[in-house]
Amino acid sequence: MASHEQLTELLDPASTVLLTVECQQGVVGPDSALPELAQEARASGALGNVARLVAAAHETGVQVMHAIAERRPDGLGANRNARLFRAAERLPVQQLSGTTAVRVAPPVEVADEDLVVRRLHGLSPIQGTDVDALLRNLGCRTLIVTGVSANVAIPNAVFDAVNRGYGVVVPRDAIAGVPSDYTPAMIRHTLALVATVATTDEVLGCLKRPRRRA
Repeated sequence: MASHEQLTELLDPASTVLLTVECQQGVVGPDSALPELAQEARASGALGNVARLVAAAHETGVQVMHAIAERRPDGLGANRNARLFRAAERLPVQQLSGTTAVRVAPPVEVADEDLVVRRLHGLSPIQGTDVDALLRNLGCRTLIVTGVSANVAIPNAVFDAVNRGYGVVVPRDAIAGVPSDYTPAMIRHTLALVATVATTDEVLGCLKRPRRRA
């Protein structure tokens, strides 16, 4: 666990980006394709904490990026090489481009200056998308990873960011997966080995802390 001073040093607003992962209506909204995950994201407070972090980022000048998973109606370019993808094709709610399902879900708010990155394939919001190039152009050194799910997309995002040289902060109460006891196990035994784990309140305290003038 990083000290407050270490976390504050990591979370310099000028070089920090907040990434929300699949916080979209078709995943965590009331009409989710994955109702168990949506319920966990809301009941655990994770989605609310994502919204708090996004609001604080907007206030403090931290860049926000929303990673959205979607597919074309004709399925062109989508993966079919794993059971997860084949099961998703049969779900009653599809994450189709241009539909309500792929809009960022309340209470998370999207500002005009936010970046929205959409992917049509794969499991990671970083690999094979514009995220890495955008982060480098933004001068990002630290990526705050939030959202869903702790089962698949979140660890993919963390590993991909670390492999590309970014420091990663994971607010442990701003991610969710299923079952409910899986997320803390994933954090403790996997994510904590490669990322700085904190709470939403700790991250907020650092982002909102007055900076010393040079």
